[in-house]
Amino acid sequence: MSSLKIAIQKSGRLNEKSVELLKNCGLTFENYKSSLISSVSNFPLEILFLRDDDIPEYVQDGIADLGIVGENVINETEVNVHYLQRLGFGKCTLKIAIPNESDLKQISDLEGRAIATSYPNILKKYLADNQINATIRTISGSVEISPGLGLSDAICDIVSTGGTLKSNGLKPFADVMSSEAILISKNGIEQEEVVKELMQRIQSVLKAKETKYVVLNVKRENLPIIVNLLPGVKSPTVVPLAEEDWVAVHTVIQERDFWEKINKLKAAGAQGIVVMPIEKIIM
Repeated sequence: MSSLKIAIQKSGRLNEKSVELLKNCGLTFENYKSSLISSVSNFPLEILFLRDDDIPEYVQDGIADLGIVGENVINETEVNVHYLQRLGFGKCTLKIAIPNESDLKQISDLEGRAIATSYPNILKKYLADNQINATIRTISGSVEISPGLGLSDAICDIVSTGGTLKSNGLKPFADVMSSEAILISKNGIEQEEVVKELMQRIQSVLKAKETKYVVLNVKRENLPIIVNLLPGVKSPTVVPLAEEDWVAVHTVIQERDFWEKINKLKAAGAQGIVVMPIEKIIM
C-alpha cells in the first residue's frame, strides 16, 4: 500500500479538530505540536503541518495528496482540487460588516464605497454577482480596525461568534459565503485504495458524531408504534424482558431525529430511555 501525505493546519482554529479527527480514525502519531511533519505508525500516512493559506496549493501541486482546510481558503486561492468530504467543523461565515453608526442600509449602498478584506478574490466575485462597483482594499490581518482608521467604509472577514465585530464597534451587514473544514485531494487520487480506506475511517467517525444509540423499555402491545418511530439502521433490535409483556428496544438514530421524536416515544409508553454516544459506524 503506497504512502499518503495529508496537510493540516499547523496552528489556528482547525488544527485541534483536524488532529482529533485523525486520532479518532485510529491513527497513531506523535510530535504534532513541535514538528512540521509527523509519520503515522499504523497507517501509510504522513501528516504535514502548514499555514492554512498554503494547504490548497500544496495539494494542487501534488506536494500533499490530501488536505484539511477551510472552504473560504480554497475559494480565495482559486486552486484546482477535488472536494472529498465536508467535515462538519470549523463552521463560520464570511461577512461584510459595517460600523454601528454607518448610514448603509442595503447591499446596493456599497456602490462607490471602500471595503477592507483579506479575501479580495471572494469579495470581488460577490460584488460582481451583485453588480456593485466598490473599492477593495486588501489587508493582511486586523481587518476589523480599518473603518476606525478611516481606511474603509466596511470590512469583509470571517465571523464565527461575532464577538470581534462587537468589540470593534461593527455589526454584520451581509453574508458573502458560509465555510467549514473540507477534506480535499489532488485530482485523480480519490480512487486509490489507500485513499478509499482512509475515507471509510473518516466517514465512519463523522457518521457516529451525528447518531446516538438509544435503548428504551416499552410494553409489547405498544411495540409497533415504537418500531415505526425508530426504524434504526435497518430495524430496531427487540429483546424480551423478565416481565413477559415488556420488551427492550435497541436502535441507532440521527440525534436530530431523536429530539424530534422524544415526546412521541413517551406518549407511546416508552420508559427508561437511555441515549448513548457512538464511537464508529461502519456501513
